[in-house]
Amino acid sequence: MQAVQSTVDPAEVAKFEAMAAEWWDPSGKFRPLHMLNPCRLDYITQQIVAEFGRDLTAPRPFEGLRLMDIGCGGGLLSEPMARLGAEVVGVDAAAGNIPVAEIHAAQSGLTIDYRHSTAEDLAAAGERFDVVLNMEVVEHVAAPPAFLAACQTLLKPGGLMICSTLNRNPKSFAMAIVGAEYVMRWLPKGTHDWAKFITPDELYELLRGAGLDPVDRKGFVFNPVTWSWRLSARDLSVNYVTASRKPAAEPEG
Repeated sequence: MQAVQSTVDPAEVAKFEAMAAEWWDPSGKFRPLHMLNPCRLDYITQQIVAEFGRDLTAPRPFEGLRLMDIGCGGGLLSEPMARLGAEVVGVDAAAGNIPVAEIHAAQSGLTIDYRHSTAEDLAAAGERFDVVLNMEVVEHVAAPPAFLAACQTLLKPGGLMICSTLNRNPKSFAMAIVGAEYVMRWLPKGTHDWAKFITPDELYELLRGAGLDPVDRKGFVFNPVTWSWRLSARDLSVNYVTASRKPAAEPEG
């Protein structure tokens, strides 16, 4: 049997493994994610509701949906998805993140299947999901085309992938690297590599190349006055998010 080629970048994994214990500290190294999380959740839930015809006012609106959170970290997205009723599999290439996520889920009374694994290994094992959350991961992998192809394989026909990343332009360098890592010190220096950032048009092409149909994209915009994030249909200059769909029927070869 041919070995599955990994798209994991060990140096990138090591960066996040070193910060694993701080995942649930809203004032720690993951403060930017804690601040961004309500905005991310707003987008994710809107897209899932629209795609699968769910009612967010129901007690467990995502009941019956199987969801994978790739690059789950400490579970900042896995936990709210589980609370909404989804069957959640949280996956991370950094082994140190998994016990942190498991302990917090247990303390929160949530059942989440956390695994130290990769998208490629799960795809090869035949795992399939209605929804794949792929948030702030693609800029950290060694081979984005192969990684997104594995994520496409993991989706059931008609499935939905939410993918967010960072745009590559002078503003994103100033905000995400100089501002976040050096001025505000929100993140350790070297967390991001600007050369790995991906423009929205490039990501759309990568998604299409992986066999997905992009259906939406929005910007995450930070307001330094209110210290809050909002979704924008126009401003994708730094952080942005996309939704793409796997065709309901596989094309005939």
